[in-house]
Amino acid sequence: MTDDLSTIGLDDDQRELAGMVRDFAEQVVAPQAYEADRTHTLNLDVVRQMGEMGLFGLPFPEEHGGQGGDYLALGIAIEALARVDQSIAITLEAAVSLGAMPIHRFGTDAQRAEYLPSLLAGEQLAGFGLTEPEAGSDAGATRTTARLEDGEWVIDGSKQFITNSGTAITRFVTVTAVTGAGGQGAREEGKEISTIIVPNSTPGFTVEPAYDKVGWRASDTHPLSLQGVRVPEENLLGGRGQGFRNFLSILDEGRIAIAALATGAAEGCLEAAVDYAKQRTVFGAALSTRQNAQFTLARMRARVHTARLAWHHAARLRDAGKPFAEAAAIAKLVAGDAAMDNARDATQIFGGNGFMNEYAVGRHYRDSKILEIGEGTTEVQLLVIARALGLAG
Repeated sequence: MTDDLSTIGLDDDQRELAGMVRDFAEQVVAPQAYEADRTHTLNLDVVRQMGEMGLFGLPFPEEHGGQGGDYLALGIAIEALARVDQSIAITLEAAVSLGAMPIHRFGTDAQRAEYLPSLLAGEQLAGFGLTEPEAGSDAGATRTTARLEDGEWVIDGSKQFITNSGTAITRFVTVTAVTGAGGQGAREEGKEISTIIVPNSTPGFTVEPAYDKVGWRASDTHPLSLQGVRVPEENLLGGRGQGFRNFLSILDEGRIAIAALATGAAEGCLEAAVDYAKQRTVFGAALSTRQNAQFTLARMRARVHTARLAWHHAARLRDAGKPFAEAAAIAKLVAGDAAMDNARDATQIFGGNGFMNEYAVGRHYRDSKILEIGEGTTEVQLLVIARALGLAG
């Protein structure tokens, strides 16, 4: 089903990108999605091909090996991939928003020169170690610590739910850690939080076995353990004590990309449900002729359109250098709800078949729940929007 509304407001280059990634998704990503999900395996050959297409470098300047695009271009690619496989889409989203973007935004010239070329080419991946057992939405409750000793950071702690942290091509994880008392970037009085680059080969840094997840099962996600990990002092990313402020800005951008992913998932469910309803015969007539099914599909269509408008608006604000935190929160809220609602409705349209993992709608049903949790829960988005309305808390 061709969605002409999906390309309204895009220029020729953006339309070409959307078509290219959509074709790639259908021809390369979709055929391997079920097996990858079944075996909990990230297909690195698909990752390599995405790198060759330039997808990992989309929103970065050409001087660092990027494509010279913007966040709207990144979202277009993520949305097209998520239609058929959310695991591949989140691999790209996390690699860009959480892996490479912090280096680009806050790194020194030396750090950018060392890390960005391979990350933007998709030859290597990186993760962002923020979440801990006691620090999720309240990321300021970070307990991982780092102290300076003989020109090195000595890091102790643990992280959980870290994407792209344990693949064969993962180079490093940037971790948040308490580096002292007070500081401009402190979440709470008396706590200074900084971000530090930790290469995966560092002694004491252990990537624990991958999670057995409900959804995104072909995405690489691990808990991490850091025990007496030593890295050079120059592995500090951004100013000391700026970690909390910096990762908040990274999460704001990431919410736009997650909203694009959710929109793609909602669209994939809609397309599959429309096709199935036209083919499925119920009591002597196509399911698509039943008014109840038509109303369900119409609501699904409206959700996709609204979600896309929301994330496009947030991306354009970000790319124009204007405040976008509230728009990003609205986009993630609206799109996350659209993905979950469309997955539920598509599964209902499919009936018993929708409960089978071999059908994409069944996988979307499992995958989409995390879109209401990751990179800021629904409740966090509501708080951000409420604060933008001037409501005190």
